[in-house]
Amino acid sequence: MGRPVLIAVAVVVTIVAVVFAFQRKLVYFPSPGPLPSAEEVLPGGRDVRLVTADGLLLDGWHFEVPDAPATVIVFPGNGGNRSGRVSIARELTDRGLSVLLFDYRGYGGNPGKPSEEGLTYDARAALDLIDGPVIYFGESLGAAVAVELATHRAPVGLVLRSPFTSLAAVGSHHYPWLPVKMLLQDKYPLLERVSAVDVPTVVVLGTADSVVPPAQSREVATAARAKLVEIAGADHNDEVLCSGPQVIDAVLSVR
Repeated sequence: MGRPVLIAVAVVVTIVAVVFAFQRKLVYFPSPGPLPSAEEVLPGGRDVRLVTADGLLLDGWHFEVPDAPATVIVFPGNGGNRSGRVSIARELTDRGLSVLLFDYRGYGGNPGKPSEEGLTYDARAALDLIDGPVIYFGESLGAAVAVELATHRAPVGLVLRSPFTSLAAVGSHHYPWLPVKMLLQDKYPLLERVSAVDVPTVVVLGTADSVVPPAQSREVATAARAKLVEIAGADHNDEVLCSGPQVIDAVLSVR
């Protein structure tokens, strides 16, 4: 084996080792706290504390609407914190639904470091906080978190915004030269799980999504036997996909 080949192999091995060691920093992009109180965010909001099975205390905001038919639990994507989801809480409470916004471990000033197992604990702690009917709204990575929770306890309805089929699939799309499936510690096998969930489901996607390929979201919709809503020209983080009218209508349709 020649010297150039050895150098190339060493470079590849080094890159793979670095990616493996720091992969969660490439998956999770938390924004820190501190954050304002719920009352400062929306009138009538209440600060809440979630207690996870592994002993973490996580902060959230509960916006209760009198006589609401259900509470929407919002499972965030991999970036930001709950302050970036206020617009959907405002739109949904205006339409008569209660809303729980919370941050995963490591987000919004919460303790801990995010991982697939950890986010599973966080989701169940959020569910434990709510009495009565619930709707799960999961965005991107949060769609995988919501689907896993739905296999544990079914909601009255499920809305998946920009879902991927698995973390490995979306990772391979962005890094085709890396053995992503072999390297990943966190799998989030959404497609594998969603067919076991039998509740009214809507999948919402943007046709110009540059983060999650629309084809993967369509595949999820097929497996979930879900209504599919496509928003023409919308990219992954466009406001129309965060709290636009088609998103709000999707949530209202499954209550």
